[in-house]
Order: sequence, then structure tokens, then C-alpha cells
Amino acid sequence: MQVKTVVLMAGVLLSGAALAGGDPATGEKMVKEHACAGCHQRLIGGDGSALYTRSDRKVTSKEKLTAQVSFCSTQLKTGWFPEDEEHVVAWLNHRYYHFK
Repeated sequence: MQVKTVVLMAGVLLSGAALAGGDPATGEKMVKEHACAGCHQRLIGGDGSALYTRSDRKVTSKEKLTAQVSFCSTQLKTGWFPEDEEHVVAWLNHRYYHFK
């Protein structure tokens, strides 16, 4: 009986670890669906992607990126759960930031 419990718990932990990384492709779709670029365009003009690449950007770590995505999600009332936000973080990190 204990072996089954250990195996079940290991599976739960591993599935949680897989979700924690997020999926960049899913994140890209979510960013497009929620028109994030439109808000960024209103803030800085242009295509809005300069928000990610400007020299004085606020996001300087993966933790700050996660916090910023959560902030934006709350402000825009996206209804995203933390695991949804992780997909967006994964895409932004893959596309723009390249944090470890």
C-alpha cells in the first residue's frame, strides 16, 4: 500500500513541476487572444514590443516577469489562473528576456 502512495505522490509532484515551466506556444496564443500588444501600444506607441526590449525596462529577472504578468492579468481582468500566467511568462521569456 505504501508503494502505491509513494508512486501516486511522485506523479503528482512531477506533473506539477511540468506545469510550473509553462508552455511558450500556449502563452503566445494567450497574449494574442487578450490583445496585450494593444495595451502596450497605448503605453509606449509603436508596435508595443519595445516595452520588452527597452534599456530601462522594469523586468530584470524571471521573478519580476512573473509579477508583471500577474499584475497585467489582474489589471485587464483576464481571468487567468497562475498556471495560465506561467504560459505567458514562458513565451515572453523565450521570445524577449532569456532568463535562466
